[in-house]
Amino acid sequence: MKRVARLLVVAVGLFAVAMSAQAQQTTPMKKAAGPPTISSVLQGQLGLVESQVVAAAEAMPAEKYSFAPPASDGNYSGVRTFAQEVKHVATANYYFFDAILGQPTPASIASNKQNNGPDSIQTKEQILKYLKDSYALGHRAIATITPRNATAIVSKPPVPFLNTRLALASFACTHAFDHYGQMEEYLRMNGITPPASQGQPPANPGGK
Repeated sequence: MKRVARLLVVAVGLFAVAMSAQAQQTTPMKKAAGPPTISSVLQGQLGLVESQVVAAAEAMPAEKYSFAPPASDGNYSGVRTFAQEVKHVATANYYFFDAILGQPTPASIASNKQNNGPDSIQTKEQILKYLKDSYALGHRAIATITPRNATAIVSKPPVPFLNTRLALASFACTHAFDHYGQMEEYLRMNGITPPASQGQPPANPGGK
């Protein structure tokens, strides 16, 4: 009986130590997370579209960055190449996020009438950096959004109906997802499964 009692004491002690260690590991994380804010929700949305757009841009081989669907395959005359799709997303990001921060978009970016970014940015490596830098700017801009300034009118909106920080930040995600759909199609036209779709179950199991 004494031996059983000692074992029970040891077991209870070990359980208490384990629970204490677990509490020390989880409690700081819960405190650090805190309740959702306008900024944190927008950061999550931006991070989601960023991960998919950047992954798609990385998946396309450099030699295919000039790809655009042939005009003879449908109504594709004058559409953007894959490189221009990626650069357009980045360029729009600069317009949106510079407006949130109240700063002018660099002239080298704003000079392209088609909003496809600087002509000097040509290689896959350069384009990826341009894209990633635009999202870094986005996260910095969204970090400045508060309940007080979210719907305040910005001084120089890039588009008249996007005249608040909240509108600019949310539309930046909508716009990027629009062009992500085109990037995804370009990947599939070149026999590449978009990274976001890899490992996913078929959406149309009976389809051909």
